[in-house]
Amino acid sequence: MVRSFDLAALTSLQLMDELTTIVSRAAAAILAIDPATAARRTKSDLSPVSAADEASNREIIKGLSCVVPGMPIVSEESIGPSSATPLGPSFALVDPLDGTREFLAGRNEFTANIALVIGDTPAIGIIAAPALGLIWRGIVGRSAERLRLCPGAAANDADEIVAIRTRRRPAQGLIAAVSRSHFDAETAALLARLPVKAQIACGSSIKFCQIAEGSADIYARLAPTHEWDIAAGQAIVTAAGGTVTTPEGKPLTYGGVVEGFRVPAFLAFGDPEMANAMPFHVGQ
Repeated sequence: MVRSFDLAALTSLQLMDELTTIVSRAAAAILAIDPATAARRTKSDLSPVSAADEASNREIIKGLSCVVPGMPIVSEESIGPSSATPLGPSFALVDPLDGTREFLAGRNEFTANIALVIGDTPAIGIIAAPALGLIWRGIVGRSAERLRLCPGAAANDADEIVAIRTRRRPAQGLIAAVSRSHFDAETAALLARLPVKAQIACGSSIKFCQIAEGSADIYARLAPTHEWDIAAGQAIVTAAGGTVTTPEGKPLTYGGVVEGFRVPAFLAFGDPEMANAMPFHVGQ
């Protein structure tokens, strides 16, 4: 039986704080593990997974089970519902440690991500950067903000809360956020066709946060990824005034159980007018 959830409750500020606290605790669980000695293995898709991924996953699943009991949870480290199990109108998408390669390499770019999907679109997203002590969060249709929060602390203990917004397309050239580990040739070719004056390389969903807070203008990925990699980022970018689309300029949809939750490609824009005026959509 698929449980129905109240829309107002799912987009409430109280729930946002509860989810933020869950992500904060997951951040602390990640930092408790030394990347130099962390147990690790390689999954069937050749991506790494570590003890930190698993510790964060346990913390997030436990927290979500308390604050949204009965909600289906789809996590990279515990996929959850099978193709025979309907997700229903609302479900959670979790990436307990996005940027495992960066974590294991000792970089500070890794994140922990939670998104709540309502209908087939991410409506609320939280991204924590444990090593930076930062959390970005947003509710679509309301607002987005960045918190300075000690990993493990509750949301209401934040040292700083700053409202964030995307920026208009700059006249002097674009800043492109690009993947450090997955920058494919097709994406590089697309960016070469645009007036990009600089690129910022990063190994996790912080790229979405750079779009949301106006320090980057476009984040393109024309190689496959998964819904849990981008759902929280899409919610935050959208809440901050931006947009995320397919390369053809169409909305992304979520809940692709049969497809293994794979996303073929996407484009994220700080200024939605860039998407509306795109003369360079893939396939055109």
